[in-house]
Amino acid sequence: MNFLKLKSIMKKLIVITCFLLSGIGLANAQQTSPIWPGCENSEDIKKCFNQKLSKHVSKNYEYPKNDAGEYIRGKVTLSFDINENGEIVVNSIEGKEPEVNKAAREMIKKIPEMEPGTLNGEADSRTFTVPFNF
Repeated sequence: MNFLKLKSIMKKLIVITCFLLSGIGLANAQQTSPIWPGCENSEDIKKCFNQKLSKHVSKNYEYPKNDAGEYIRGKVTLSFDINENGEIVVNSIEGKEPEVNKAAREMIKKIPEMEPGTLNGEADSRTFTVPFNF
């Protein structure tokens, strides 16, 4: 085997090794979800989070009414962050009914502060995108 061919094989092996090691590093990253107040001792933090969010929506969403006093319904997609401080930051609210979008924003802003998610032990911002039919 000549030197140039051996050198080419070694370069390929080094590149493959780098990809494998970087993949292992990412797989070993320790990540935790934000913790909704009351979920601290839950066995399934994500399930508890989703249950608390569902209860929050049913308790805090106020259906807007039109001029005739009828409830305005609509679909919205909410995008919000739970930042490094556990605060809720609304990114966007997309829906066809402006009044429903406004009511959804007010409801999301009432989510309580929580323990933020972490990445490798450091507080980390997380983005959530959730569709709702109101």
